[in-house]
Amino acid sequence: MPAIRWSPFICTSNMSEQRQFLEVIDRDEAEQRFLSALSLQPVGVEIVPLDQALGRILAEDIYSAHNVPSFDRSNYDGYAVRAEDTYGATEEAPCTLELLAETIATAVVPTSAVELGTAMSVATGGMIPRGANAIVMIEQTDVIDGQLMVRKSVNAGFGIAFAGSDITAGESVLRQGDLLTSRETGVLAAIGIAEVPVRVRPRVGIISTGDEIIQPGTVMQPSLVYDSNARILADAVTELGGQPVELGIVQDDAEQLQQMLADAIDVCDVVLLSGGTSKGEGDISYKVVASLDDPGIVAHGVALKPGKPICLAATRQKPVVILPGFPTSAIFTFHEFVAPVIRLLAGSSRQDQTKVDARMAVRVRSEIGRTEFLLVGLVHGLHDDLVAYPMGKGSGSVTTFSHADGFITIDRHHEILDEDQHVPVTLLGKQLPIADLVAIGSHCVGLDLILSRLQKEGIRSKLMTVGSTGGVEAARRGECDIAGVHLLNPAGDTYNEHLLDDSLHLVKGYRRTQGILFRKGDERFSGRSVDEILSLATSDPGMHMVNRNQGSGTRILIDRLLAEFDGTPTGYSFQSKSHHAVASSVAHGSADWGIAIQGVVTPELDFIEIANEEFDFIIPADRLKYPAVQAFLQTLEDDSTRQDLISQGFQLDR
Repeated sequence: MPAIRWSPFICTSNMSEQRQFLEVIDRDEAEQRFLSALSLQPVGVEIVPLDQALGRILAEDIYSAHNVPSFDRSNYDGYAVRAEDTYGATEEAPCTLELLAETIATAVVPTSAVELGTAMSVATGGMIPRGANAIVMIEQTDVIDGQLMVRKSVNAGFGIAFAGSDITAGESVLRQGDLLTSRETGVLAAIGIAEVPVRVRPRVGIISTGDEIIQPGTVMQPSLVYDSNARILADAVTELGGQPVELGIVQDDAEQLQQMLADAIDVCDVVLLSGGTSKGEGDISYKVVASLDDPGIVAHGVALKPGKPICLAATRQKPVVILPGFPTSAIFTFHEFVAPVIRLLAGSSRQDQTKVDARMAVRVRSEIGRTEFLLVGLVHGLHDDLVAYPMGKGSGSVTTFSHADGFITIDRHHEILDEDQHVPVTLLGKQLPIADLVAIGSHCVGLDLILSRLQKEGIRSKLMTVGSTGGVEAARRGECDIAGVHLLNPAGDTYNEHLLDDSLHLVKGYRRTQGILFRKGDERFSGRSVDEILSLATSDPGMHMVNRNQGSGTRILIDRLLAEFDGTPTGYSFQSKSHHAVASSVAHGSADWGIAIQGVVTPELDFIEIANEEFDFIIPADRLKYPAVQAFLQTLEDDSTRQDLISQGFQLDR
């Protein structure tokens, strides 16, 4: 589109020069012209110390190099025991165990193991010795002549925080685009991260214009107005991940404003001017901006209510925007046109993350032909939903603006919003990190890959790994958007289709290989068949396994395999929440073997294939058309996603 130019600094009162709007265009056309003239790539990446990362946008996916906790840890002062040695113990009939001489304090690695009929003293936070699978609390015991009297039985796993039960080595803990709050910085500290890759904050220059504008704190005089816009805009920029550069107030002096604007364009990524965009003779901002080229002004006058006088321009692919002087008009147009640009430059997403769904409390009429902004207050309804009450339509009311929680954008084609109609509300000055997509079910590194790609596209996700069975139940109850599953039909050789009913829809995903993981060079496993290994594991108490959580598809596979053998392997009660956790336990020696997918095999591990299974996605039928679900499905089908899945060892049938 060719540059739109005026001759700058012409101040005449004739009618031709009073036509200072080129054309009043609709909102979508204005946005298209504006965005097409800009470079919307993130400004850059910088490494900052962890103590300076709060409030920044993460620039890369973060994977843990360590387990959290990094070892099997006692939750109590007490004694490490084999749970089966305590069965039947009561106050009246305690069981007696030989108390070993070694005592495990914190930061001490045990040198001996707990064998049949023995126990070892361990402090809270102490490392669990090999052979033990539970803790008896000290208050439930007595020591008499070197013998431990246990007065209460415990189950396997009681009192132990297993290695990787919180975070496992290799696990994706944070994703590119995440806002780093105290929650995220705590996670980074827990996995030992000292320096963090974050997006450079885009610099946003803010210039206030007008003879009537004065700084807060100065003496008020008749006909003057305190500059509230600069404060609102600066703090809004900070909330969006930008760095505001407050350049001060310029009186109605064209040469001074022109110089300040040129300096701002040199050092800033975005420049905002407040005021001086209407058609009055004294409004000079638009005249100064009109001197810009490449392309210069792309829209001056947009069908908005309020906010019609907004002026959108660009030079050197940088946005230069003149916002209306009235506070509510300024913030409406800022959120509509500028905020998405700052998000992208800051490495976040164009999508507004400060929107909530609400129900209209009353019927509202609008004006056909102009996009309208309506301030609302939010209250909780009877069903704990949000209800939106209109707060008035004045563009200059600071009081109304300060009492509002957000605003509704009414499309130019709509004349009426009905009572109880659901509407999206853009929050003012508040961040609610609401997940766009909730996934509950089985863990898979392939699913991690897909969700990471969605995050880069601005689709925030929440993943809870509760196993395939739990995922199906969550989908059936409507608690999630997607459930990852890999359950074999007990009556046949098909996967996942037997889980469906009229409320659920199955989307085929990919195939993956499950197998036995063990450390390279372990002759108990090398060269043996699956049946030979399982037979040995169920008869040799020295072969420690790491199991998966109940309800997971892998646990169901394990139990089906073990049903053909007598007894259960040592360590059967040790449950891990993910395939990464299984691989980590075996690699670090806390277990000798486990069953997991081939995609988590590390160089120090070997793998013996058991089954090639299907990992699919179950979606509640009434959510298939949700935008985030559609984005998930499109990403799943994307050629680059498919290539990445194949490179990680997954197979695709189509």
